[in-house]
Amino acid sequence: MNLADAWASVDDRAAGDFWRTLGDRLPGLVPERVAPLLFATLGQLVAGGDDRAGRAALLVVLGRAYRHHGLLPHASTVGDALLATVARHAHPLWTPSLTCAGERAVDRATHAVRRAAARVGDGPAWWPAQVIGHERPSPGIAILTVRPWRRLPHQPGQAVPVCTPRLPGRWRWLSPANAPRADGTVELHVRAVPAGTVSHHLVHEVRPGELIWLGPPGDTGLRLDLGRTRDLLLIAGGTGLAPLRALIEHVAAVPDGRRVTLVVGARTFTDLYDAITLDKLQRAHDWLTVLPALSHDLCAEPAEQGDALTIALQHHAASQTVYACGPPLMLAGARLRLLAAGVPADRIQLPVTL
Repeated sequence: MNLADAWASVDDRAAGDFWRTLGDRLPGLVPERVAPLLFATLGQLVAGGDDRAGRAALLVVLGRAYRHHGLLPHASTVGDALLATVARHAHPLWTPSLTCAGERAVDRATHAVRRAAARVGDGPAWWPAQVIGHERPSPGIAILTVRPWRRLPHQPGQAVPVCTPRLPGRWRWLSPANAPRADGTVELHVRAVPAGTVSHHLVHEVRPGELIWLGPPGDTGLRLDLGRTRDLLLIAGGTGLAPLRALIEHVAAVPDGRRVTLVVGARTFTDLYDAITLDKLQRAHDWLTVLPALSHDLCAEPAEQGDALTIALQHHAASQTVYACGPPLMLAGARLRLLAAGVPADRIQLPVTL
């Protein structure tokens, strides 16, 4: 049995016990309403097993939480309270032989949270948000519209950690598909991936009326430089469309004379899950051109047949800055292909690993 197994076996009473244990040692340190999500998120970090992006999301949330609630001077005490709680509530197979492993894991997690807290800045650690819309425009894809209880200070091109109470403590990055709106709502595009438990729940299980949590927005390298008004060539694959659509909305809200070409990659025409919204945007703005790139659709027009990068390079002009976002396979060789096609390095914007 390892730490991940022990954590998975912890029962539902543990979060309340964690708050009481911490309160016995440091009264009033953590509000009761905060304790369950703090416990779940820190426990997930200690248990390990997340991919790099998932771990980064956990650390952003925890770093903010520790700053916001003044936990940094008491980080070791918080970790000790978590370990003591897990030892009481895990399956009996959690034996004293695992105590040393648990202490080492808590110590590593505490150091990682301290480092994260030095980078994340101040502000809330998470925003509760109500799901007010859940659409399934394509198999395996959902468009969620959520209304945070407090306005989320996001900018187009950023990403936010997202967590559902169905899987407390598991955070995954998603990019809002919209520029900030007057009503504060946020649109999220989610694809259910084979090994993605969070994405599976967001696509297949979550329903309007439920709450989710949004973490602090983080830059992905896709934000628009308003100091330059070069034309844009946007290349989207799958739900990588979301941050690029947010950039289009940003240009629409602050028109500056630039022209925008968006190439949307999909296997077939029916996989263009956001086609209706894109068509509305194109009809509303004469500076926007939307082009499909269909890699496996034999019925597509010849000019539309091919992968997104290939089609996009056919429409590239020297005046454009190029943004690309999509699945790892699409991005793996994107920079080299763009450079080989003559796009200057300083005009290539690809998402960075958060």
